[in-house]
Amino acid sequence: MGCLIGLLALITPRLVLFFVWVFTPYVSRAFNSFIWPLLGFIFLPFTTLIYALVWTPGVGVTGGAWLWVALAFLLDLTWHSGSGYRASRRERG
Repeated sequence: MGCLIGLLALITPRLVLFFVWVFTPYVSRAFNSFIWPLLGFIFLPFTTLIYALVWTPGVGVTGGAWLWVALAFLLDLTWHSGSGYRASRRERG
């Protein structure tokens, strides 16, 4: 089941983040307010999803878990820059 969620997250991270938010307590435990996960859903879905999954109750995110969050952030940046590159190539013809 975990591999299926990981594969779906690479295809559509916002849909997986939505399902994790609705059907599990991970997002509500990792974030104290509603605004941060909402902003993450809009702008940084990979980072928000990984942060919620690696966050440990009572401890937070420590050690090697920050590496996963950083990799997710880089994936978000790559995802956004790739979209911009494809859009600019489409305009040029």
